[in-house]
Amino acid sequence: VQLQASGGGLVQAGDSLRLSCAASERISRYTITWFRQAPGKEREFIATISSSGSNTNYLESVKGRFTISRDSAKNTVYLQMNSLKPEDTAVYYCWARRTLADYWGQGTQVTVSS
Repeated sequence: VQLQASGGGLVQAGDSLRLSCAASERISRYTITWFRQAPGKEREFIATISSSGSNTNYLESVKGRFTISRDSAKNTVYLQMNSLKPEDTAVYYCWARRTLADYWGQGTQVTVSS
């Protein structure tokens, strides 16, 4: 599967952004996860949604601010990010996983100014 992440940009603290991860095939085959990587830091888990779409999980620090969802008809997973903080600045990546295979999309830059 090919993944296309988009929706990043430069915003101010407190603003919102919605990231999209568009897949080239049915996302119901995959668990989709968002990660981010800030300069000089390791890539970290942000949020995940199961292949069924019924289960989600979040990094503790983004709970209540970020929401992961999907539109199966569009083969797209979204990450709605509200109340953005400067510490959310990073390159955001989506990752698709199924049995014996996983795939990364290219990143999209999110920059939050104070």
